[in-house]
Amino acid sequence: EFDKCGISWHKPTVKRSFQNLESIAGVQTNNPSIIDLPLTQAFQAVVKSLGDNDVMVILDNHITQPGWCCSNSDGNGFFGDKFFNPDQWILGLTKMATLFNGVTNVVGMNLRNELRGPKQNVNDWYKYMVKGAEAIHAANPDVLVILSGLNYDKDLSFIQKRPVSLTFKGKLVYEAHWYAFTDGQAWVNGNPNQVCGQVAGNMMRTSGFLVNQGWPLFISEFGGDLRGTNVNHNRYLNCFLALAAELDLDWALWTLVGSYYFRQGVIGMEEFYGILSWDWIQVRNTTFLNRISALQLPFRGPGITRGNPYKLIFHPLTGLCVIRKSLLDRLTLGPAIYLMVGNTHPRKFYQ
Repeated sequence: EFDKCGISWHKPTVKRSFQNLESIAGVQTNNPSIIDLPLTQAFQAVVKSLGDNDVMVILDNHITQPGWCCSNSDGNGFFGDKFFNPDQWILGLTKMATLFNGVTNVVGMNLRNELRGPKQNVNDWYKYMVKGAEAIHAANPDVLVILSGLNYDKDLSFIQKRPVSLTFKGKLVYEAHWYAFTDGQAWVNGNPNQVCGQVAGNMMRTSGFLVNQGWPLFISEFGGDLRGTNVNHNRYLNCFLALAAELDLDWALWTLVGSYYFRQGVIGMEEFYGILSWDWIQVRNTTFLNRISALQLPFRGPGITRGNPYKLIFHPLTGLCVIRKSLLDRLTLGPAIYLMVGNTHPRKFYQ
């Protein structure tokens, strides 16, 4: 099962927002209590419902001008772009941090999704991200503050030489995104093992180094086509799952949704990256859920019982680990959960 989700915010009422879309009937039937609420209050109701079901929430400042994200020229990419006024942005962060102060299942706030475009630069990143982080902390000292990098959240390498300086400690998290299309068609065109080594090495240089420095790194977006027919995506997912196991990365999957009420001019567009089917009733790919189940439990960090360390061999294609009960038994594959019990913890994953 999943224990957290990220939700974005924007502004009018639910009915007005959905009035020209086929989804309005579904909202009226399944969630009549929110149909006439202003969007902010509906947003609060969703957060409360998630909390009632023990799901943590990260508030995600995704994009200013509503629409599908993202491009270098959409006016939402970097501070000073047409739809990205830094002063208004800080006011928005402050409002949301204040609104959810004391809401215990809201555990973090992402400052901005996928900074990008021709205006992006390191100096302005430090200038405004520090201001945004301090604004969130001042309004809500309980939430984690999550900083994204440059170039569509792929690059945090500049932090190696210039650490972020804030007035608070113990709640700063960095985030990165990683998809198959991050590296074009490399997974199809090259040897998968060699490509994985190259891509994983680049990821360690641009963001993964933070783990080795002791910083929390959150892969806040990864995913692929869950129909299972895209070779580029399938090979990438093997590599991602292997590295995520190796580093014990925290992650969020894009995405839960099976379809969109409106996306890029299309009503009811299906989302093939989605865990759920188009109608949101069934799981799209149960095999994939089984594969990632081994990575849903942390094996190091705060709150993990210290015991006798050991090593695991992880098989990313299945999400299983090598199991052998005694030296006389044959090697088999089995769920990692059976190996991570009692007063022990894996020290290292191999794949």
